[in-house]
Amino acid sequence: MKGEVIFVGAGPGDPELITLKGMRALGRADRVIYAGSLVNPALLQHCRPNTPAHDSANLTLEDVIKLMREGVVQGETVVRLHTGDPSVYGAIQEQMDALAELSIPYSVIPGVSSVFAAAAALKREFTLPDVSQTLILTRMAGRTPVPDKEDLSALAQHRASMAIFLSVQDMGQVVRELLQGYEPTTPIAVVYKASWPEEQVIMGTLANIVAKVRTAGIRKTAQILVGDFLNTEYARSKLYDPQFTHEFRQGSPEQ
Repeated sequence: MKGEVIFVGAGPGDPELITLKGMRALGRADRVIYAGSLVNPALLQHCRPNTPAHDSANLTLEDVIKLMREGVVQGETVVRLHTGDPSVYGAIQEQMDALAELSIPYSVIPGVSSVFAAAAALKREFTLPDVSQTLILTRMAGRTPVPDKEDLSALAQHRASMAIFLSVQDMGQVVRELLQGYEPTTPIAVVYKASWPEEQVIMGTLANIVAKVRTAGIRKTAQILVGDFLNTEYARSKLYDPQFTHEFRQGSPEQ
């Protein structure tokens, strides 16, 4: 068994946001299994002509592992192409564990998550001095449950910067839970298909965002970002403060 499986983060949608390492993996792949409902098909252009590409949208875990094993037994490099970064809501642990049980070698190439593409679209920084130094990545409970200790209303008590995945379809419930910790005036943004040509940004507050999202008709494929980092005053960073001394620079006396 000389083949291998490579999990590759495809990035948020813009085909230029795949890493160079991920692009090179696609270029030497003998077969690709990709999340067709989310991954930009333009990325498959990095593959060699006639490389078999299997859309996993209608496959089970067992189907995916069967395709991987079939390729590896034949000595192939199999690329499993996941949207964003595969470590975040990518359902890759169960795939990696199945491969380990079969003694199939695999590796992971990280990707750019949609949460960072959304921040780029908004031109905002999650970690502002004197505002928030914590970013919470989470989701609402749906068909996939969320542990009680990670309930959105509990996380909202921290009032940190927060990015909420896979939840825009129930925006009213999202806001109700966030209001258990944040003020109604807290800024919130919904970024639909961040980095895609059809990207759309909706800004508001917890008091009015539900109506705005409803009017826009957004029901899926969106990041919800909430927190004061979206619109507030903040302190300058210490790193670039002229009076601040660190390993690479001696600070000047305050005038």
